[in-house]
Amino acid sequence: MELLRNAVRPYAWGSRTAIADLLGRPVPTPHPEAELWMGAHPGDPSKLVRPDGSEESLLDLLDADPAHHLGEVCTDRWGSRLPFLLKVLAANEPLSLQAHPSAEQAAEGFEREERAGIPRNAPNRNYPDPTAKPELVCALTEFHALAGFREAHRTVRLLGELDVPTLRPHTALLAAQPDADGLRALFTTWITLPEHYLRGLLPELLDACVRHVREHGEFALECRTVLELGEAYPNDAGVLASLLLNRLVLQPGEAIYLPAGNLHAYLQGTGVEILANSDNILRCGLTPKHVDVPELLRVLDFTCGDMRVHKGESLDGNLTVYQTPAEEFRLSRVDWSPANSTAVRLDSDGPQILLCTKGALRLTAQRPGAEPAELELGKGQSVWLAASDPAVLASPVCPDGTAQVFRAAAGT
Repeated sequence: MELLRNAVRPYAWGSRTAIADLLGRPVPTPHPEAELWMGAHPGDPSKLVRPDGSEESLLDLLDADPAHHLGEVCTDRWGSRLPFLLKVLAANEPLSLQAHPSAEQAAEGFEREERAGIPRNAPNRNYPDPTAKPELVCALTEFHALAGFREAHRTVRLLGELDVPTLRPHTALLAAQPDADGLRALFTTWITLPEHYLRGLLPELLDACVRHVREHGEFALECRTVLELGEAYPNDAGVLASLLLNRLVLQPGEAIYLPAGNLHAYLQGTGVEILANSDNILRCGLTPKHVDVPELLRVLDFTCGDMRVHKGESLDGNLTVYQTPAEEFRLSRVDWSPANSTAVRLDSDGPQILLCTKGALRLTAQRPGAEPAELELGKGQSVWLAASDPAVLASPVCPDGTAQVFRAAAGT
């Protein structure tokens, strides 16, 4: 049971206040801060902070003694690699429109690019590693996202409401086949449009969206999103693609799970994200980075319908678990309030990271034949629990009994 010191990633789309406020630092920050990483990602591994103030890389510790830190179940499946990465994600501007491959697609794509001799850090590399990258994001604030293809009949209605003359043949294409195959055909048409065609089409679309918002139409939120994206990314096919996706607004505590092939973009807000420890991304647009259209089309899942919002499964009063099929991770949350400040026992046969997002906690671990070990965890702090550590008893220490902690563990 040891405190972690974690890296902050300063991407341009980040917030100047959210992560700094969580960590108790002055705001605003000089530069945007986008992600706080907790885990053993080779690019920025967490450091374990010893009682004497010294630090050691979690990545190095896992390599040196995976059995102690990860346990038998985890090492049998993942070797010395921690299968998950926990993040705080703070978006002040939209991220790129993207999807992630399945395990089979990642393994095949990685081997193909290795044979082709593409350097793993090359900007045109799609598969820097051979693993899948499912992810789940749970809102800490109101969180806005695009995720998954909207039910096709509703998209036909949206396009009909906008009634952009240049898009009428495209609307007719989807109306004639309002299913996954029709969406694939329309998406493929849009994502391959030449830039000179987009220069003429997108202003017409933006004008139509302005009219729809002024008229308080059914799809005003979707149209506002198109306008925002069109201003930030002129002549980008991703602006068109956003018309096909579910527009979501998550409230704190609500989450979405993004499996392989799900096309998505986070737009704004702060959330706790847990994902497989992988860098495999196929981008679609809203970015100056490499977009490989044929490979993207191989990976995308065009199944359409409403995107499920996970509210979590409530267990034992103040414990909420977000169940997903991902074998790499499992996310849960514990909330304490003045009405329920009961201590919660946290045990596992695998590795865990605890992140305090509200109030402060006291963690108590009892190893047989030894004095109890105690650690206080304040807001923004996180702790590493190795598989061989004893169970931890967590309880709030704030006078009003209010606290919140997120718990990341390997999947089951």
